Amino acid sequence: MLLDGVPVFPLPETQLFPHALLPLHVFEPRYRALAHDCLAGERRIAIAMLAPGFENDYEGRPPIVPICGVGEIVAHHEHPDGRYEILVRGVARVRVLEELPPERLYRMARATVLEDLYRPGVDLAMARQSLVIQCDRLALILPSGGDTLRALARQEEDPASAADVLAAALVTDPRARQELIETLDVAARLDRVAEVVAAVFARLQAAGGPPPPN
Repeated sequence: MLLDGVPVFPLPETQLFPHALLPLHVFEPRYRALAHDCLAGERRIAIAMLAPGFENDYEGRPPIVPICGVGEIVAHHEHPDGRYEILVRGVARVRVLEELPPERLYRMARATVLEDLYRPGVDLAMARQSLVIQCDRLALILPSGGDTLRALARQEEDPASAADVLAAALVTDPRARQELIETLDVAARLDRVAEVVAAVFARLQAAGGPPPPN
């Protein structure tokens, strides 16, 4: 599926995962214009990570990482001074094919939707259930937010969607998040998120968290 003319909101260390929510504070004039136009139109927006070295040309059009998330603005608030608070829900991964000529304050691009890849013979339902169990164990030793994690782990029955929602919530390193955005193989994505959950669990246990029940 081709998206012809999607507004691009480039950010240094931010990714938008499908099915996950991303709150954004919009204050630069060019992105206020973007938010205004999005809200008046299809409410569709791409959140792309700026490529390394962007600092020297931040006010211009520095390169972006081509694979990113596209979402829909599902809630917003406009401040009296023109700033926006927007809430974006991810709907798909895309590859930016080309940027359109700079006819607006903000950047526009042509992009194609990237579909999930499914390896034959992999039991994704079992992998998702294993991830849910891991999240339950982690929830028991979290200092706070255990109930939220348990609910989040069960929010999406589809394995691909579950991996994305948990990646958005649990993976904090921007490079690791970008790698997961670029991982189309659903089994590999589930495995990577499971590794992150296991690492957090081990770190908390080593720090003196309560042991899991037998």
